[in-house]
Amino acid sequence: MKKINKNKKLKLFYEMLRIREIEKSISANYAQQKMRCPIHLSTGQEAIAVGVCQNLNNKNKIVTAHRSHAHYIAKSGNLNSMLAELHGKKTGCAMGKGGSMHLIDIENGIEAAVPIVGSTIPIGTGLAWANKLNKKNNVVVIFFGDGATEEGAFFESLDFASLHNLQILFVCENNFYSVYSDIKKRQNKNRSITKISKAIGINSHAGDGNNIEEVYYEVNKILKFIKEKKRPYLIELKTYRHLEHCGPNNDDHLSYRDNNEVLKWKKKCPIKSYEIKLKKNNILSEQQYKFMKNKIKKEINKSFKFALKSNFPEKKLLFQHNYA
Repeated sequence: MKKINKNKKLKLFYEMLRIREIEKSISANYAQQKMRCPIHLSTGQEAIAVGVCQNLNNKNKIVTAHRSHAHYIAKSGNLNSMLAELHGKKTGCAMGKGGSMHLIDIENGIEAAVPIVGSTIPIGTGLAWANKLNKKNNVVVIFFGDGATEEGAFFESLDFASLHNLQILFVCENNFYSVYSDIKKRQNKNRSITKISKAIGINSHAGDGNNIEEVYYEVNKILKFIKEKKRPYLIELKTYRHLEHCGPNNDDHLSYRDNNEVLKWKKKCPIKSYEIKLKKNNILSEQQYKFMKNKIKKEINKSFKFALKSNFPEKKLLFQHNYA
C-alpha cells in the first residue's frame, strides 16, 4: 500500500475522535435513566474499529458482539438510529427492541451485533459461506474478543472457513479481560491465538491495536491477500478498555486490574497519542482539532434530540420479527 496521505490521517483521527465523543455523551447521559439497556463502551479500543472499517465498503459485511458501538459507528451506521435504539425507541435500528447489544444497519453492511460470547463467529462464517455459494466476491469481517476464542464455535468456524476457502477476516480484539477475569487466569501462558489459527490452516499475526496507522495498513494488506488467494485470515490486535466491562463508569476501585497496568495503557490511548503525533508533524492544528470537536458535538446533540423526541414502539411489535 502507498504511504498514508495527510487527508487519510486526518480522517482516521476524526473517526476515532467521533467514536470517543459519542460514547462520552452516552456515558454522561446514562444516569438520566432514559437509556435502560446495558452498554459496553469501546473507550480505548477505537483504533481497531476505525483502522479496519476505513478499508471496507458497503458490500463488505461485518458482524460484532456486545461491545458494538465503535464498529457500528466506524462502518457508517446511522447515529440517529443507534441512539434511538439505546433509548428503546421505534426509530431505533432494531425498532427499540434490541438495545445497545443488537445494533444493525443492513444498508451499510452491519449485519448483526449479538451479545452471546462467540456467537457471531459462526454467523459471520455463514455469511461468507453464502457469499461463496452465490459467487459474491465480498469479504466478511468478524469482530470478537479474546474470551470468544475459548468457545467451541471459534474453532469450528475457523476449521469450516479454512476447509471451504471462505473470504473472512477474523479480528480478535484482545483487551486481556473477560469481565473481571485476566487472560492469565483463563488461558495457558503458552496458548497463542495466532498459532491456533495457523494450525487450522489460516494465516495470522498479532499487532498493536492502539496504533491506528498500523491497524489500517495491515488490514489493507490482509484484505488484498483474502481477495487474491480466496482464503480467510486472522489478526489479533492487542488493546485495552478504559472503563468498566458493562456500564458508563470507571471500576478500577475493584482492584481486578493493576493500577500500573491501567496507567500504562491509558498513556497508550490511541486517540491522544495520535493527536500528539499529528500535531508534532504539522498535520493537525489546534484550530482543526477544535473544529472537529465542535462538528461532532453538534451532530451528537442533534441525534440525542432525535432519540428523545421519537416514539416508543407499539405493543403489537413485541410479537413481530421474532425468529426461533
